Amino acid sequence: MITITAIILAGGSSSRMGRDKALIPIHGVTLLERVCAVAASCTEKVYIITPWQERYQHLSLPKSEFIPELATQETKTPLTAFAQGLTLVTTEWVLLLACDLPKLQLDILQRWIVEIEQVEKTQMAALVPHEKGWEPLCGFYRGDCLPSLQKYIKQGGKSFQSWLKEQVIYPLPRIDAEMLFNCNTPQQIADISEMR
Repeated sequence: MITITAIILAGGSSSRMGRDKALIPIHGVTLLERVCAVAASCTEKVYIITPWQERYQHLSLPKSEFIPELATQETKTPLTAFAQGLTLVTTEWVLLLACDLPKLQLDILQRWIVEIEQVEKTQMAALVPHEKGWEPLCGFYRGDCLPSLQKYIKQGGKSFQSWLKEQVIYPLPRIDAEMLFNCNTPQQIADISEMR
C-alpha cells in the first residue's frame, strides 16, 4: 500500500493578482480550502508551507499542519519551500500542490495514485508533461528525493524544471488539462466564478 504525505505551497507573492490568492473565494470556498480538502481526501497528513500562518488559521483545513516558511524573501522559491516540507516527510511519496488550483479533481488524483504503484525505483517523480518540461506543482515525488533537491539548491539552483531535467520522471497521463489551471489574475478568478 502506497503511503503519501501532501505538501501545499502557499507562500507566493500573488503580485499579478493584487491580493493573496489562497484567500480568494470561489462559490464561497477559498482556493486554499479547496486544494486542502482534495489533498486531505488523498492522504492522512497535509503540510501547508507558508510565511503567513496567521492569515489562514480561521479556514477549514482538514488534516493540515502549518509549517512556517524559513527562507528569506531573497532566497525563497517554491523549491526551497518544497525542500523544507520534505524534511518532515516519512512516507514513500509526496503529493505536491500549489494553493491556486481551482479545478483540482479528486478522482484524477486517485487514479494517479493507483498508477504510481508501477513507478520504477529509479524514477524520482511522477508528473504530467507539458511544453516547458513538467507540471511540477501538481504531482508526486518520492519522499527520499530530498538529498538530490538540497544538492541542487546548494549549487544555486532555483528552477523546478532545471532540477527535474536531472531526474528520471514517470510521465502521468494528462487526463484533463483544465485540472492543472492555476489562477494568476483577477480576470481569471472572475471567469471561474461565473462557471457552475
